[in-house]
Amino acid sequence: MLRVINVTKKYRNTIANDNITFDVSDGQIAVLLGPNGAGKSTIIKCISGLLRFNGHIEINGFDNKSIEAKRLLGYIPEMPAIYDMLTVEEHLEFIRRAYRMQDDGYGKQLMERFELWDKKDKLGKELSKGMQQKLSICCAVIHRPKIIIFDEPMVGLDPHAIKELKDMFIEMRDSGASVLISTHMLDSVEDYWDVANIMMGGKIVATKYNRHDMDNNEKTLEELFFEITENRG
Repeated sequence: MLRVINVTKKYRNTIANDNITFDVSDGQIAVLLGPNGAGKSTIIKCISGLLRFNGHIEINGFDNKSIEAKRLLGYIPEMPAIYDMLTVEEHLEFIRRAYRMQDDGYGKQLMERFELWDKKDKLGKELSKGMQQKLSICCAVIHRPKIIIFDEPMVGLDPHAIKELKDMFIEMRDSGASVLISTHMLDSVEDYWDVANIMMGGKIVATKYNRHDMDNNEKTLEELFFEITENRG
């Protein structure tokens, strides 16, 4: 379970995140929606331990900066963080050894799933942006994290990779993991979200649950999103 409790992040006089609180339960897919500049990437980086902040964040009960939390967390940034001089296969081997995991073949499965197996000997700097994104996803999930955070994960991916990634979201949820996806692309998450948090101006301004049990008079997520972001409500 991921818990974000009263998190505030300031850049000098600018408040990027303003007293944000939300949870992502085990076996749940949560999405953070909002236009560019809403504060989504900032809270993602706070959760991932890349930024200092005021407040508290827990990963399965552990402080997010602790070693225990980092063992449980997988993070896919918006811009792939790839080592130029490691091959695709060496990236996964490096991550696997960092987590002191035995080689059970999962790395090969991931490379085959995201069509990287025939690129396993290519250096990071030789990969296209889409290939780097697919490698970043594989590196983030090879240790089978319990909390997985995606920041605009569909950017640069081809249709096959998008389908595989969506299938992976559902598989992770079904295995009991907590999945958080930050995006401004509503159509990329419309089929599988469990809870949606809409951000504006560094705050969560609306939360919507369980799209499958909507009342006939209840606004759809798209209607609610545009009502808020276009100031129609």
